Amino acid sequence: MSSAALDGTMPSDPDLAARGARQQQRSRQLLDAAARVMEREGSQAVSMQAVAAEAEVSVGLIYRYFGGKHELLLAVILNVLEDFATTVPAAVEAVGDDPVDRLVAAFRAYCEVIDRHRHATVLTYRESKSLDEAGRARIKQLEVETTQPLVQVLREGIDAGALRPVDPEMVAYNLLLVAHAWALKHWYFERTLGFEDYVRNQVSLALHGLVEPRQRRRYARLLSAS
Repeated sequence: MSSAALDGTMPSDPDLAARGARQQQRSRQLLDAAARVMEREGSQAVSMQAVAAEAEVSVGLIYRYFGGKHELLLAVILNVLEDFATTVPAAVEAVGDDPVDRLVAAFRAYCEVIDRHRHATVLTYRESKSLDEAGRARIKQLEVETTQPLVQVLREGIDAGALRPVDPEMVAYNLLLVAHAWALKHWYFERTLGFEDYVRNQVSLALHGLVEPRQRRRYARLLSAS
């Protein structure tokens, strides 16, 4: 797959830019289709023909982007991690300097990425073991990297006296698992909660354990689940 299709960068020439945009859109279509069909049937049982049928394209088109099924599986997982890498830092910077607002923005951004890639998230848990050692190592490294914005805002909140002196790494991974749960247990949560309800309730639960007691009045709007 071209680097433009993976990282979203576009050439300066208008014709090349349009072609790059089409390739990026097509790549996203294929990745979404692969995630859906692999989640339903398992990556080992899925053929490229099944993915092509799901995406309503030819098998030959898929091979123009991906060399085979394992490469496609890896690309599906990496696509989620790459979305984290761009979405979360942008969300944090957009809300200003308040450390708790930045923490909430980071968590919400993680949840938004998970919501966009629910099938791929479930697939990651089920099928990443099917990848080779290099693929698994790459995923682990990217996961660590994409968690760092959350770790950083937790450290900022602790240093500012807004958050209790917790272990930022542990809390960051706890929050990431809560975000993942929107996909992993979506069949259950969707019966009573919409996405906004889920995020608001989880933010309230997390902040009740994280915000310094003397700061709770300041952040009452976030501590309330209503």
